[in-house]
Amino acid sequence: MSADVAERIVQGPVRARLARVADVHQIVDDFAHADLSQTEVLFTSWGCPPVTAEVLARAPRLRAIVHAAGSVKHHVTDAVWQRGIAVSSAASANAEPVAEFTLAAILFANKRVFDIARAYRDLRANADWDARYPGFGNYRRTIGVVGASRIGRRVIELLRPFDFEVLVSDPYLHEDLGARKVDLDELVAASDVVSLHAPDLPETRHMIDARRLAAMRDGATLINTARAALIDQDALTAELLTGRLFAVLDHTEPEFLPTHSPLYELPNVLVTPHIAGSLGGELARMADLALDELSRYARGLPFAHGIEPTTLSRSA
Repeated sequence: MSADVAERIVQGPVRARLARVADVHQIVDDFAHADLSQTEVLFTSWGCPPVTAEVLARAPRLRAIVHAAGSVKHHVTDAVWQRGIAVSSAASANAEPVAEFTLAAILFANKRVFDIARAYRDLRANADWDARYPGFGNYRRTIGVVGASRIGRRVIELLRPFDFEVLVSDPYLHEDLGARKVDLDELVAASDVVSLHAPDLPETRHMIDARRLAAMRDGATLINTARAALIDQDALTAELLTGRLFAVLDHTEPEFLPTHSPLYELPNVLVTPHIAGSLGGELARMADLALDELSRYARGLPFAHGIEPTTLSRSA
């Protein structure tokens, strides 16, 4: 993993627990000068370089990769799968803060919290908020979840205690998640909030395009805690400039918007700098899950959160 990630993740209790279960040799940033001849498991996180065939040739004893973060696509290459190396990911641990962020965004969006807070700040006085935001609130609203991913499924679970109708759209979903399955066009047209949780794949690029944005209800909110490529951002910006829709965007193209972007100033937009996922104290949840997996491996048990190469083509 990168040096800054190692400093944040492999510290205190994590370092002590890691040392109890394994003989640890730290590799930071790249494999170029690392002695991998005795390495049996790679304990990785963000910033891990690709584990290529050349790297594997120098690691004849490598049997597993335990990833203390989400997606493994950035560093687990075809050569890893071809050699039969077991791979585990802490994606389910990273899903939790994203789902929590999404739930908060949904509740605040329907309650018009950001808009009322801004108006209250400008007015410095009370106002008839019902008149300004007719029908605002969370009772009997329709929430559309796009993508039955780990995060999408967790969002659906978190929504159960509320008085919502929950819709879900995912072409690979064949089970009952307690939400009504519909196609994407029906979902965007029927939802008060559309929340994106699909992977970035060629077939999902700009799935939320000008046509689907135009089909959304007046006053609806689009939440993106997934990937920026899912949205045609130019089309979204044009729609947001009209004031008809609202948006909560934790991902944008580029990842950090240029200073002149109108999205910073629009009153109907909340832009955050990719903070929905694990940060701060939440990193420990991923580390703990990865250490649990490493402990299972040390005891000869299969991973509880193993990754199958056949599922990568439709995952984040």
